[in-house]
Amino acid sequence: MNAESQPTRYLIRERLFRLGDDSDITDESGRPVLRVDGKVLSLRNRLTLRDPAGQEVAQVSRKLAALRPSYKISIGGEQVAEVRKRISHPFRDRFTIDIPGPDDYEITGDLFDHEFTIRQGDRTVATASKRWFGLRDTYAVEVAPGENHLLILASVLAVDLAKDQENKG
Repeated sequence: MNAESQPTRYLIRERLFRLGDDSDITDESGRPVLRVDGKVLSLRNRLTLRDPAGQEVAQVSRKLAALRPSYKISIGGEQVAEVRKRISHPFRDRFTIDIPGPDDYEITGDLFDHEFTIRQGDRTVATASKRWFGLRDTYAVEVAPGENHLLILASVLAVDLAKDQENKG
């Protein structure tokens, strides 16, 4: 199998997002891929994602007028998706990543413990797990080749914000 057919693994240190501090999303070698500027104490629970050079590449912000947790994802200043919690099973959460057109993504699994899958139809496009690492506050997101890594990572961060908001409420 060549390198292009291998999934890419990113590390997220969740503890830092809850404090609203700046933090990094790294590749599995520890190199920064994205800098996350958290404004989670703001009314909109906003995160700004920056490339290693400091340029804004994406933003995640909570929609205020929504019945269920909903977050807008903008890439390059343009809204590309909305992440919404779905009514679901009492022990399993489900979120939809609503993208323009058909073939939305579905996030299912144990979101509180960061053990979940992102699927588009019958195809797995990403998985998240704490099991890959011994560090309690770190989890990995593995993204399939050819997928929009920025959209997937921003969606995972939106789910983190939604779960944090639920835990506070």
